[in-house]
Amino acid sequence: MNHPLIIALDFPGRAEVEKFLQPFRGTQLFVKVGMELFYQEGPSIVSLLKDQGHHIFLDLKLHDIPNTVYGAMKGLARLNVDMVNVHAAGGREMMESAIEGLEAGTATGKRPACIAVTQLTSTSETQMQKEQLIPATLMESVLHYASLTKAAGLDGVVCSAHEAAAIGKQIGPDFMTVCPGIRLQSDQTGDQKRTATPEFAREAGVGAIVVGRSITKAVDPLQNYQNWIQAWGGVTQ
Repeated sequence: MNHPLIIALDFPGRAEVEKFLQPFRGTQLFVKVGMELFYQEGPSIVSLLKDQGHHIFLDLKLHDIPNTVYGAMKGLARLNVDMVNVHAAGGREMMESAIEGLEAGTATGKRPACIAVTQLTSTSETQMQKEQLIPATLMESVLHYASLTKAAGLDGVVCSAHEAAAIGKQIGPDFMTVCPGIRLQSDQTGDQKRTATPEFAREAGVGAIVVGRSITKAVDPLQNYQNWIQAWGGVTQ
C-alpha cells in the first residue's frame, strides 16, 4: 500500500455506496468511511467493504477523555479496518490511550494504523487564531501537533499537503502524512481552504491523498479514478 489514493465514500447510506462501487468490481480500492456513512450504517458497511476486498480508513476523528477513547478504539480494532484516527488536540495521554485500545482489541495480526488530525483543511490561519485562540501560525500549530502525535506513538497525521514537506523534514519520512483537500485544477474547492493538486502533493512527499467528490460525483467514476491514479503518479494501492 505505497502512497495510496483513498476515495472518500461520503454517501448517506449503503445503497449509494453499492451503486458507486459497481463499476469497480474486481478493483481493490482504499476507501474512507467517515462519520456520515458510519453513523447511518454502522459496522455493517465496514463488513460490506471488507468482503469486497477493499482497504478501509475509518475516519471518525475520536476526541474524548482517554478512557473513552481507549474503549472505543478497542472496539474499532475488531472491525479489521486498516486505519483509524483521532484529533491531536485531545492531547498526548488520549492518543496513547488510543494506541493501547487498538492493541488490546487486535486479536491477530497487526493493529490498524492510527493517525491524528492536526488542523482541518477547512480551517484557515485566521479562523484558527480567532476561534481556537491559538496565537501561533497555522504551520507552527500543525508541526506542534505532529510532534506531539509522534511522541504519543501514533503512525502519522492528517494535514494539508502544504504542511507535509515540513512535517517530513522535522519528524522523518517514515511518519505518515494523509492529506485531504486534493483537487484537480478544474475542480471546485468546496468547503476546503488549504487545497492542493495531486502533482503538488507528490512533489511535497505526501504519503496518501484523500479524494472525494472529484471521483464520487463524476459522470464516469471509474475513468476519473484512473485519471487520478495517473495524476498521482501511477502509484499502487
